Amino acid sequence: MRGVIFDGKQVRVVTDLEVREPGPGEVRVAIRAAGLCHSDLSVVDGTIPFPVPVVLGHEGAGVVEAVGVGVTHVAPGDHVALSTLANCGTCAECDRGRPTMCRGAIGRPGRPFSHEGLPVYQFAANSAFAERTVVKAVQAVRIPEDIPMASAALIGCGVLTGVGAVLNRARVDRGDSVLVIGTGGIGLNVLQGARLAGALRIVAVDANPAKEEVARRFGATDFLTSTEGVRGVLPTGADHAFECVGRVELIRQAVDALDRHGQAILLGVPPAAAEASFRVSSMYLDKSILGCRYGSSRPQRDIALYADLYRQGRLLLDELVTRTYPVEEFEKAAADAEAGRVARGVLTF
Repeated sequence: MRGVIFDGKQVRVVTDLEVREPGPGEVRVAIRAAGLCHSDLSVVDGTIPFPVPVVLGHEGAGVVEAVGVGVTHVAPGDHVALSTLANCGTCAECDRGRPTMCRGAIGRPGRPFSHEGLPVYQFAANSAFAERTVVKAVQAVRIPEDIPMASAALIGCGVLTGVGAVLNRARVDRGDSVLVIGTGGIGLNVLQGARLAGALRIVAVDANPAKEEVARRFGATDFLTSTEGVRGVLPTGADHAFECVGRVELIRQAVDALDRHGQAILLGVPPAAAEASFRVSSMYLDKSILGCRYGSSRPQRDIALYADLYRQGRLLLDELVTRTYPVEEFEKAAADAEAGRVARGVLTF
C-alpha cells in the first residue's frame, strides 16, 4: 500500500508499505483523506523530535475495515474521524475527563508498519498518510456518512486543537474579547471557536493581508497585520490571546496584549529548546500563561459535537480545505503549506 515515510533525511511516498492486523482493542481504518498539518512538517525539519523511520500524518478520516477483539462502538463500514490520543481510558487522568494528560498517550510510539522488512514508527499514534492504519479503538470516532471525508479529516487535529482551546482550555465566555495571532489552520479554528463561544470582539493578526477575507469569514471582527494596532482596537487589552504560530517573540506580544485577568494560550510549536520571556511585574494583575495540548479535548465527545455543529451550518469545515492533493503530490502539498498558500491542504487516497 502507499504511504509517506520520513527516514530522517528525506520524505518518500512508497508503494510497498505494510501494516499489521488489528489486535484486541484496535481498529484498522482505510484512510480516505488526511490533512497536512505543520506538525508533520515540524517532524521533517526537526522542530518536533521523533524516532525514524516514521509514517507521517495525524489528521485523517476513513472507513473502518476491521476491528479487534472487544471493539463494539465501531464496525466495518463505519465512517470515522481519527484522533491522536491513544489514551488508556483507565488511569486517573482519563477518569477525570482529561485524556490529553494520559501518560499512556505520550512518548510511547508504536511500530505497526513495516517497509522492506523493517519496522516503521507511527506518528502521533495515528499515521494518517497511509492507505491503511491501525489505531486504538478509542481513537476512532464514528461520524455521519454525509460529511465529506476531506472535511471530516480536519476535525481530528485542527478543529479539536483550535476550537477546543477556546471552549475547553480558555473557556471563553459571552462578551469576552479575543486576540488570535496567526490565521493558519489552527488560528482559523480558534476564530470560529471564539465565534461559537459568543466573544464580542475577535481580533485576528496575520502578517499576510490576503488572509483578512477568510479570517472574517471564520469569525474575526477586526483584522490587523501586526500586534502594534491591538491597543487601538482593544484599548485595555484582550481577555484571551492565542498564539498560533510558534515564535517566541509572538508569545511575548500575546502576553503584552492582555487586559487585567487576561490569559495567553500557547498553541504554536516553537523548537523544543526555545525559551520565551515576559515582564514579571505585568503578571500580578491576575494574568495567566496557559499551555494547551490538543485543545484539552475529549475526542469521543468533541468530534461528535463538532460533526453536529457542521451539519447545522454553525461550524465551518469545507471552507478550511483549500486544496486536495493525491498522496503522490506530497511534496507539492508540503511546499504550499510552508509558503502559506493554503489554510489546509488535504491528501487523498
